[in-house]
Amino acid sequence: MKIAFASGKGGTGKTTVSANLSQLLANSISTLHVDLDVEEPDSGLFFNTPLKQSLDINKSVPVWNRDKCTFCGKCSKLCNFNAVLNITTHIIILNELCHSCFACAELCPENALEMKLITIGQLNHFSDAGNFEFIEGRLNIGEEQAVPLIKQAFDFIENKYNSDQLVILDSPPGTACPFIETAVNSDYIMLVTEPTPLGLHDLNLAVDVVKQLDKPFSIVINKDDQANPIIEDYCKSNDIDIAGRIPFDKKAAENYSEGKLIHSVSGEIKAGFDMLLKKITNLKGEYDERNSNTLR
Repeated sequence: MKIAFASGKGGTGKTTVSANLSQLLANSISTLHVDLDVEEPDSGLFFNTPLKQSLDINKSVPVWNRDKCTFCGKCSKLCNFNAVLNITTHIIILNELCHSCFACAELCPENALEMKLITIGQLNHFSDAGNFEFIEGRLNIGEEQAVPLIKQAFDFIENKYNSDQLVILDSPPGTACPFIETAVNSDYIMLVTEPTPLGLHDLNLAVDVVKQLDKPFSIVINKDDQANPIIEDYCKSNDIDIAGRIPFDKKAAENYSEGKLIHSVSGEIKAGFDMLLKKITNLKGEYDERNSNTLR
């Protein structure tokens, strides 16, 4: 089962919540934590797991052959992403904009474009002898597109792990293509938010996207101060489940700034994570039962 921890905006605490839960879940369940915030992965700051392997992640881009080209302009007209520019005497390829659709190469009447692989990032796999494993996607500096790397991370998971594994996904922030690519490949979404007007605004955007994707989801209120019911009122008025609350605690912020886990900072925070653990354990049980019935 794949559970994505996501947020409509950065800074709500999805990495904090997901990293702590992954470590707690690994005490009883075989758990894989996957950091798909590939432009700024930081889950590894909280884990002390040895690196097992590092894989280059590639994408295909066109290479122009001047000798074959007649400058008909078909390639540039075909490209919906403006990655191929025809300036009459030269064809310019913008690799950062290329979506590897192969249309320009396949439909060039002179075969003047040939696709080649370029490296856009790495997939780092960390593992030890215990119940916990960690995968980190890391996009190379200057690369524009996170989606190809995220897609290949999911391919790696599907090929390497069986259905018994519980996969916790640290999703890219926001509601753009990287988040959507993560969400469509997930079985359940946990939307982590904070009780502020900006937190509510961007949570509302994320809820709209998840509903359009027809994915089951719950809300996690992080940095909950109990004085501002803005998120709770929103959830009540929209009949949205609150999976858990992690209270605001200055000591937790201090631990986080030092790269430490926070689930044992106080009794209140421990109770918040215990509530989330129970929710996830129940979700995993329901998922396994559905799969078992389908196989029968």
